[in-house]
Amino acid sequence: MPELPEVETIRLGLLTLLPGRVITGVESDTPKSFPNASQDVDDYLIGATVQNVDRRGKGLIIDLNTNYSLLIHLKMTGQLVFRPKHGEGFGGGHPTDSLIGSLPDRSTRLTISFEDGSKLFFNDQRKFGWMKLMPTADVPNDSFIAKLGPEALDADFTSRIFRERLARRSRTSIKAAILDQTVLAGVGNIYADEGLFYAKLHPATTVKDVSTKKLNRLYQGIREVMLLSISLGGSSDKNYVDAEGKPGSYLKFAKVFRREGQPCLVCGHTIQKLRVAGRGTHICPHCQPLPRSRSRTVSS
Repeated sequence: MPELPEVETIRLGLLTLLPGRVITGVESDTPKSFPNASQDVDDYLIGATVQNVDRRGKGLIIDLNTNYSLLIHLKMTGQLVFRPKHGEGFGGGHPTDSLIGSLPDRSTRLTISFEDGSKLFFNDQRKFGWMKLMPTADVPNDSFIAKLGPEALDADFTSRIFRERLARRSRTSIKAAILDQTVLAGVGNIYADEGLFYAKLHPATTVKDVSTKKLNRLYQGIREVMLLSISLGGSSDKNYVDAEGKPGSYLKFAKVFRREGQPCLVCGHTIQKLRVAGRGTHICPHCQPLPRSRSRTVSS
């Protein structure tokens, strides 16, 4: 599943390509990927001009001048690939040959055609992703969007709000709490592990046992790690690349994620991989000591 920096990287790329383009046609091979009424498509999508490309959590939002929007979730294997009529194309998502090969291909679920001859392809091998057309005013009320917590990188998302959100999960592990999309939108496994290392917190620590000072440091760490990742084009995790089809470079600079068996860059102790909150979890056992009260809940 893409995390916030990966989706933001794709958004930034598409934002330079789509606004101002007029949609002249759409072709879809399955209602699961494009669950929209044909009359709505005719009335609000065909002939519409793209105004903006936005994001909420891990979802992309393409706003149209008809006061409708396309809400998109790429899930595990989705891609958005833009191809101009002439010249080199651009794309982001699951790194298969579809990013650079001839399109449409057998993974193409949806093709949007523009007035200037360019096209936007939505490819998805596993058919879990989707693109919904809905009134722009209804996007915040969509079942996927409505349950999301605040954005970690919003200017008005303060450390106080962060602590208040985590307090809702006071009896769970700190990793489970920050992975909960209803608590905080867009944080996944990579950035949870890196943020917890930054704060020198063991991921199995119960939220109620974390000091205000440590929570403030975790807040700062998550934000700094995400901003770094966005500046480097997202993580180089196997599934996501940026709008030019280039893999992100963040994991080259990761402190713990996928570094099990290697020395900690801070203290030299060996990075370990555990299982916390049902997820593979990377820690430095020296920098992030295990709370005694949680020792029985963690497995190597």
